[in-house]
Amino acid sequence: MSASDIASKLWNLCNILRDDGVTYHQYLNELTYILFLKLSEFKEYKDELPEEYRWETLRSITDNKALFDRYRDLLANISTKTENTTIKEIYTNASTSLRKPVNLNTLIVEIDKLDWYEENDRDTMGDIYEDLLERNAGEKKSGAGQYFTPRPLINIMVDLLSPKLGERWHDPACGTFGFMIAIDEYLKERFDYAYELNDTKRKFQKEEALSGVELVQDAHRLALMNAKLHGLDSRIYLADTLTEFGKSLKGYDGVLANPPFGTKKGGDRPSRDDFVYKTSNKQLNFLQHIYRSLNTHGRAAVVLPDNVLFEDGVGQEIRKDLMNKCNLHTILRLPTGIFYAAGVKTNVLFFTRETTETDNTQNTWFYDMRTNMPSFGKRTPFTRKAFANFVAAYTGGIALDRVKADYKGAIDDALRQKIKDERWSCLTRKDIAAKNDSLDLGLIADDSLTNSADLGEPIDIAKDALAEIEAITKELNNIIKELG
Repeated sequence: MSASDIASKLWNLCNILRDDGVTYHQYLNELTYILFLKLSEFKEYKDELPEEYRWETLRSITDNKALFDRYRDLLANISTKTENTTIKEIYTNASTSLRKPVNLNTLIVEIDKLDWYEENDRDTMGDIYEDLLERNAGEKKSGAGQYFTPRPLINIMVDLLSPKLGERWHDPACGTFGFMIAIDEYLKERFDYAYELNDTKRKFQKEEALSGVELVQDAHRLALMNAKLHGLDSRIYLADTLTEFGKSLKGYDGVLANPPFGTKKGGDRPSRDDFVYKTSNKQLNFLQHIYRSLNTHGRAAVVLPDNVLFEDGVGQEIRKDLMNKCNLHTILRLPTGIFYAAGVKTNVLFFTRETTETDNTQNTWFYDMRTNMPSFGKRTPFTRKAFANFVAAYTGGIALDRVKADYKGAIDDALRQKIKDERWSCLTRKDIAAKNDSLDLGLIADDSLTNSADLGEPIDIAKDALAEIEAITKELNNIIKELG
């Protein structure tokens, strides 16, 4: 059975729970608790589970009420009965949404029936779980889309930042840990861990190289499970980056992030005394945090909404500080409709922290993937191919199918200048300063607006519309007469 087939069957099991009042988001949490136990059978952590909570023990309980009582006891107490940090964190404050014991038994029986052993390599298990996370993100009522960045976008951002073995990468708003898992997969494709790394270096990659922070406990739980199924024991903190805790998050070789949209709850400013520029705008605060957290020559790619590009006052000051401390070399204007929060206009800012504190941005390149683009959705899926022209422009000519193998992360302005693409444009730092340091730039002419010049004079348009309305009215009156 393929990974996709297993994911479909697992997702469809939620239908069993409808009469129990369980939502898809609650179901994914429930599934995480149960799958973790099942998958321990052919993973490396079975012995770290207390015997009374192992899968074979639950499976052997035939009385529905007794099974349900054991399961609730497991959720309440497993964190205190294991030494494994990940297990402790996954089941911290765990509780069940199920109300009927028979439904728990049905879930366990159906999951046990699946032919896992044809798909029992760790990466495939991770693929199955990622599939479930994406399905959950697509359920708009759940609000889970805010924790999930489209995988094609994640992969392109990773490819273009070109992570290397031995580097420390971080996501300060990690959701389900998708960016860091994509880095691990990128490195595994380019390097053979078994032959190229000794035990110490492999341990570093598995436990220390990748890290993240997530504020919401349910999302944190999903992130831990996702990392575990991809063979990672990464440090994923349940915390708020914008509090004092975040001051310790620094010294990274790279940051990839899609910070949450909106303002801090209640409009409060973050409780950190190290932010020079005070604002309640979450994205501006995350942007400050990210460029301050980078090592010299550290690089970042961050998804941010349009307001970060043009907000006045503190927003302008933060953009100036960013362009002073970093080389803000590229801004990708993303198409609308690719996130599960419909209608949000977003961008990816690519920048590198430099050795000095001033004048590090000389030129900023813009690529417009938004204007005159198709509306992405079920009919036009948002895939990796959509980025082909942007990748060629960003790299100075390397094709999409070669970028992962051939691109080494070096930005070459001379090669970029040779790219002929109307969506690709360059503005100097002086150009940006002349526009009050707004970065809401680089969009090409909208055909729906430019074509309006061919429609004629407004008075003529109005007269034609009125004539059409009068003709329709006359026809309707004739129909009324015919009907008596």
